[in-house]
Amino acid sequence: MSVEIWPRIAPEQLKVEVESSEVSLYQTSKLNPRAAMDGETLFESWVVVGPLLTPHVYQKRELDWLVQELHEVLTNLKHGLEDCYALLAPIDPGCTLVLSTPRNEIVKGTITRVGTRIVKGTIHLRLRTLPQQTITINPDHPIHLTPLTTLHTLLTHSIDLLNLTLTYSYSPDSPSPNQSSSPQFLSAQLRLLSQSLNESISTLKGLPLSSSDPSWTSRSAAPSHFLPPLTIPSTSAHGPSLSFHITIQDSSLVLWLRTLEPANAPVHFSTKLALAIGTARRLEHDEAEKVFGYCCTGGDDTGEPHVHNDSSGSGAPLAPVLSGTRKRKEVDVFVREKVRVESADPSLLSLTAKLTALTHTLALARQNLAAVMGEELED
Repeated sequence: MSVEIWPRIAPEQLKVEVESSEVSLYQTSKLNPRAAMDGETLFESWVVVGPLLTPHVYQKRELDWLVQELHEVLTNLKHGLEDCYALLAPIDPGCTLVLSTPRNEIVKGTITRVGTRIVKGTIHLRLRTLPQQTITINPDHPIHLTPLTTLHTLLTHSIDLLNLTLTYSYSPDSPSPNQSSSPQFLSAQLRLLSQSLNESISTLKGLPLSSSDPSWTSRSAAPSHFLPPLTIPSTSAHGPSLSFHITIQDSSLVLWLRTLEPANAPVHFSTKLALAIGTARRLEHDEAEKVFGYCCTGGDDTGEPHVHNDSSGSGAPLAPVLSGTRKRKEVDVFVREKVRVESADPSLLSLTAKLTALTHTLALARQNLAAVMGEELED
């Protein structure tokens, strides 16, 4: 077999050119008449044409191309996150949701969510451990939803992260985007963005539907959010009170209502007798006969725990306390009744679908970048 190199170069330069150029090998063949009768082809020579690239040069070219292609991907991610951000924007009239327990009317009413707050609502209650009543959310003191506030912060962080990445890696002042782009920098930024999006989806998903949020003991709505104000448990007042706690589970608003009774409240003789002979019994649920340290949030926007008034016994909240001087003081309570009400929020459902799609797009981009860089994908 013969080898022909075209155009011809000096032998001492051949080795240098092979190391720094791209090679294309073409087989040239001549058909032997005798072999043709037997259906055989004889390859007699190879022709080396064109430059040859080393693996490092190949990788650099592919990285440059992929980094340039990621510009469009990151821009689309930014636009998608801005759409998600708009779904949490505090735009009137907001989203009105219906609250109703299935197959009965223990809880029945509506609430209105604007952005990350519950700004108004009227709920009729027919609990078995409390007198029938109607509670109204005070428009002057809306209820701030901690999960949605966290979600708002995560989306803001994600958009800022993308703006930083696009500004640094694809500066319009640079003659070539690749000159200011670094694959390592992009990989690190995409990893941070992936973590932020996963946290956002986890926040919307919340805890499993079969479990309750333990934060109700410290994050229930304060009495000042309602008209008239709700009663709160205290060591001096032994009557039942109501805990109002809203959380996010499976992209839906979930309201937990609990009737609380101080752990040190005396049990009347008639109640003991009724429980003993079976004419009355406690309501059964997963938190029955457990003692919880309860302290609702403050009535202001800080989310600080509210200090329960133990001296007056009136059940009214204390006067505002200067920032930094508020102290947490819990009251041991029993949960006598527990009701869960779920209301699907169309905006949150749409937000979850958009974030899931953006997460899949980002994961594919990270996989492609890691494969070209020869690295393992880190979560």
